[in-house]
Amino acid sequence: MAQKQKTKRSVVLYIATSLDGFIARENGEIDWLLEADNGEGDNGYSAFYSSVDTVLLGNATYQQLFELSDEFPYADKKCYVFSRSEQPSSPHVTFVSENIPKFMEQLQQKDGNHIWMVGGADILDLFLKNRLVDEFIITLIPTLLGSGIPLFKPNNPELMLQLERTDQFGQMVQLHYKVKE
Repeated sequence: MAQKQKTKRSVVLYIATSLDGFIARENGEIDWLLEADNGEGDNGYSAFYSSVDTVLLGNATYQQLFELSDEFPYADKKCYVFSRSEQPSSPHVTFVSENIPKFMEQLQQKDGNHIWMVGGADILDLFLKNRLVDEFIITLIPTLLGSGIPLFKPNNPELMLQLERTDQFGQMVQLHYKVKE
């Protein structure tokens, strides 16, 4: 009897960006995101959040979480923080400094739901250069920042995407793409 081949877990970038393509101001501030809240629910966040059981963050993004809240927002998920330097232990996260493509290959083979690539820009860039993102769910915020930290850095490989769906939340539009194989 043939065994069913295990499918790898999808890595999903779920992120908001200004209309001109920035995820934060040049100083890392995201105050403009909080101001864009339309007050009409969570803009699909709860449904997405329930579809993931693993969260990936770069160290700068992880550190910024504590500026926004005293509570770690992903305590109910398995969290990995990618860092180039040794970090103090944390009850909520596992720090990863090993070879990221190899780490991700092993992580994606484990049983579980989708894996959320939270960001930030540096770790996302490394994931893109290694073709480690399977889906993109990008919410466009109707704000032009003019400058800031771009969602996509230059010189990434070309990826062909398939539009899965679009959703509108007030003045925001959410685009959901899967990478074509």
